[in-house]
Amino acid sequence: MQTHFLKPFLVLSLIVCFTTSPYCQYKMNDSTRHPYRVNYWVSGGIAVVGGVTNYLGIPSIINKQEISTTELNSLDKAAVGGFDRWVLNQDLTKEKADRYDKDALIVLSASVTLPAILAFDKYIGKDWSKMLVMYLETISIVSNVYGYSPLGPRFNDRFRPVTYYSNFPTIDRADGNNRNSFYSGHVASAAAASFFMAKVYSDYHPELGGKKYFLYAAATIPPILLGYFRLKGLRHFPSDALVGLGVGACVGILVPEIHRIKLKNKNLTVGLSSIEGSTGLSLKWKPASAIN
Repeated sequence: MQTHFLKPFLVLSLIVCFTTSPYCQYKMNDSTRHPYRVNYWVSGGIAVVGGVTNYLGIPSIINKQEISTTELNSLDKAAVGGFDRWVLNQDLTKEKADRYDKDALIVLSASVTLPAILAFDKYIGKDWSKMLVMYLETISIVSNVYGYSPLGPRFNDRFRPVTYYSNFPTIDRADGNNRNSFYSGHVASAAAASFFMAKVYSDYHPELGGKKYFLYAAATIPPILLGYFRLKGLRHFPSDALVGLGVGACVGILVPEIHRIKLKNKNLTVGLSSIEGSTGLSLKWKPASAIN
């Protein structure tokens, strides 16, 4: 999760929020082919606010206190669980690790732009604005789960594998960002994108039936490939990558699923609420009898 990826995301979020409105939604005559309802102001607001909080929060994570020489010297490979320990026994130089890290960034960039392919589907393309807002919302949420949830590095200090490699320059091992091994935000972002794509496509094509699970299987490929490069680049342990995959997959599936909920009889209203000192979402439900 690097800040230079967040700037274009934030700009794009602002454009979407202020150039779309609820009145330009595609009319859903066929709920099968147009399964989502999107409130542009709510979802766009989540995307924008999430982009801002993520942009502001990431520096405090990557600029953690430098790792001291005492901490580096006290690291013990034997204390690392067997599932993760193999990463510490690779025959790698700094140059090789850096190459793997660059490959990981290429895979990440490709993964997060992959859902754009959905626009070429004849059904999904008609709802492109919905898909864009939902996708920005998805990336915003998965980024903030990484940045602010108890699962992420804000509340966890786990040394990256590179810190255990005494043949690497001390300046590279001691970087404060090396306290952020758990969990992999890169893998989470890639998984959110690929599972979002699989979920949306299968929702628009219910005729796939059980074959949709092949899409979900294929959705694991980008985050697994990215995770492999992050492991070889000594940025993460396998457990870090697996948790990132799980978090990203959940967000990528759940955000579209929430938008699939049919608000029949208008008995559920979702909106933004603001009181002194706080801003958030409001949910209001009315029994069907109270609407008539």
